[in-house]
Amino acid sequence: MPRSVLRVRLPLPIGPHTRWLVTMVDKGTIELAGTNGETTTQGHDDLGKRCKKYYEAGARFAKWHAVLKIGSNEPSQLAIDANANGLARYAIICQENGLIPIVEPEILVDGPHDIGKCAKDYRAGSESAKLAPEVVAVHTVRALQRTVPAAVVPAIVFLSGGQSEEEATLNLNAMNKPQGKKPWSLSFSFDRALQQSTLKAWAGKEENVEKARTAFLARCKANSEATLGSYKGDAAGGEGVSESLHDKDYKY
Repeated sequence: MPRSVLRVRLPLPIGPHTRWLVTMVDKGTIELAGTNGETTTQGHDDLGKRCKKYYEAGARFAKWHAVLKIGSNEPSQLAIDANANGLARYAIICQENGLIPIVEPEILVDGPHDIGKCAKDYRAGSESAKLAPEVVAVHTVRALQRTVPAAVVPAIVFLSGGQSEEEATLNLNAMNKPQGKKPWSLSFSFDRALQQSTLKAWAGKEENVEKARTAFLARCKANSEATLGSYKGDAAGGEGVSESLHDKDYKY
């Protein structure tokens, strides 16, 4: 049975000879009764039938939203349990139908909470003071060491979390510096933090295609280096690289 991958958008090589496609399989979030606006995710009832169809259509990976918010009393234990159970059920159903589940506990960054309040969030709230990449890395790796079993999770691949392209790269780079035992691969699965400067360089104009290609390759190279902890910050000069990608109060 395939192992799960903790996803904390997976760029897959799609081409004429490739069938490793990823598909979203949930049916959206709904408010969880008894909570302060927290949510759980729908879509389990006919998931097996849908997964079978997705597999026949060429999908091999699946994704499921499980959204948690941070507040003075959140996440509640009810929301944690409901979303954890939902992720587990989704993962089992996917595996029974040949799909590899991307297990994604998605923690919203909206709010003023600091990193001490949210040690299991991979960064502090969007309204809190900015932290050095080294501080983010220490808290993140420590949380992962305490909670993620290497026997069943070989890789942890991060979204950009509304950070700028450069911020996401620097944080990933810091996490891959020596910090004790790290039995999983720490990598990236973000697309927005690769595309921002590329889209700005392109601007929809044919004459800018080569410029856009250069910008995209620069970000790919930077993040490849960041997975080794060897990025030197030398790809930070492009347009849009330092622009925040955070969408406040985003609704799923």
